[in-house]
Amino acid sequence: MSRGQAARTGGDLVVESLAALGATTVFGEPGQHALGLFDALRRSDLRYVGCRTELSVAFAADGHARATGSVTPFIVSTGPGALGTLPALMESRAAAVPVLAVSSQIPADGLGGRRRGYLHELPDQAASFRDVVKSVHVVRTAGQIAPALAEAWELALTAPAGPVLVEIPQDVLLAETGIPAVRELRVAPRPLAPQAELVAAAADLLVRAGNPVILAGGGVVRAGAQAALLELAQELDAPVATTFGAKGAFPWEHPLSLQSWLEDRHLTAFLEEADVLLVVGSGLGELSSNYHTMRPRGRVVQIEAELGKLESNHPGLAVHADARLALEELARAVKGARTGRDGTAGRPGAQPAARPGAQSVAQSAAQSAAQSAAQSAVRDVLSRVAARLDAPDLALERSLLAAVDRALPERAPSFWDMTILAYWAWSAWPRPMESAQGAGGLGYALPAALGAAAATGGPVLAVSGDGGAMYGLAELATLHQHRLDVTWLIVDDGGYGILREYMTDAFGTATGTELARPDFAALAAAFGVAAWRTTPADLESDLARALRTPGPSVVVLPATLRMFAPTHLAG
Repeated sequence: MSRGQAARTGGDLVVESLAALGATTVFGEPGQHALGLFDALRRSDLRYVGCRTELSVAFAADGHARATGSVTPFIVSTGPGALGTLPALMESRAAAVPVLAVSSQIPADGLGGRRRGYLHELPDQAASFRDVVKSVHVVRTAGQIAPALAEAWELALTAPAGPVLVEIPQDVLLAETGIPAVRELRVAPRPLAPQAELVAAAADLLVRAGNPVILAGGGVVRAGAQAALLELAQELDAPVATTFGAKGAFPWEHPLSLQSWLEDRHLTAFLEEADVLLVVGSGLGELSSNYHTMRPRGRVVQIEAELGKLESNHPGLAVHADARLALEELARAVKGARTGRDGTAGRPGAQPAARPGAQSVAQSAAQSAAQSAAQSAVRDVLSRVAARLDAPDLALERSLLAAVDRALPERAPSFWDMTILAYWAWSAWPRPMESAQGAGGLGYALPAALGAAAATGGPVLAVSGDGGAMYGLAELATLHQHRLDVTWLIVDDGGYGILREYMTDAFGTATGTELARPDFAALAAAFGVAAWRTTPADLESDLARALRTPGPSVVVLPATLRMFAPTHLAG
């Protein structure tokens, strides 16, 4: 066979399998052991987006998966290449994002503890991933490639969703194969439905509650359970708070919306006082419980897809289920239970038909009063939060966040690094957002945004501080090369701003937080990316202009921001 006539190889089986499973875009970074994969990409219809570091590759796949709601694959090489993705995979695992990592391995004759001295050799590469990803799939022959990828894809989508790893030796990727081309692979993620008796018990508790409250976590968003949550909340007339990872789970301005002020003691107290607190898609971890200061005094009902999170922080009625399936069942059960209590044939969990005119005028008036009481309680909590924020001089921070909100087109996604403006957004941003708060790593925003732009076409907003921005500068080249419609807002305060605040508060001074950094606008221009500096007064107009202009752009805002007072320390 001539040099120009490439035979089908293990690499082709990988690429064919990804396409058969539904992939359209693959992110990656070439490396010696993975060249068989990249050569096969040349013969496929998959779109390839190459990033400049493996960390960015995995973050980009995460952003793409969040934008599409399906599995996104990436390919990297052995050893340093694969290990460079671990911080991003940790974020995907914490946020339940379905990412499929395909890594090469050293040749098979060096595996199993034989130290042959191959480049990038590790005694057990897969061991580094087992506590980070959902599952590891080790391939050793060409015949295992398609089944392993299908199994990994299915597990990535099975609730709770998350990242998976498939590793394949270099010689298997390069070897010719007579296996027929992969045209069709079927996967069927197992639905995680709730136990009927648990749904009935939860419905009974909620219907009997005098003050039910709902805390919606990121699992609601990942499961696509927003409509079911709204239906249940309105049926119960229950106030709804959303965690920082659940932006968009519940309408921000709804009369029952407590919004996301989880670091405020007023909201914490309100959640504590519920006689039944329904927690959906959250483990009530550090951030969602105001740093473990929340102490629910009533019954807790927890719906959670990740088994290890059930009752991990607070005892209660534990329902192991996908958020959407559980909320849909629970809404039906609550309606059935209420119908039964109003005098029609019914019981908790049943679904009898409503009887026209069954409610008396007195019952209707009582229900309206109850609704008014719940909504009044929500308004009272939010007014108390607003009063606390009005006390210190935080006008700059609030105005900047509002300016970003006004500048961003209505349906445009946004991706946020771990920076002070993002910490404000966790509480105060009124629309869906994606951030790295699952694992708390820096460098997330720009590569995740470029991944989302590859999926949606843009515009997409990325927000970083100058410290986080230094992680992703190389991806300006990726933006330029692929003409991705991402606007990158960099808030430049000369250091790690939030760590500066933490250290100053704790020790009286900060160490290691001040940073030398480049002229970000000039650097972006050197990459061929439009960029300019702005001011707080001009931020809205400059950012809106950048977002309206197709292609990549950078807006640099020199500003030193502050956080609001942490109520978990004040008590």
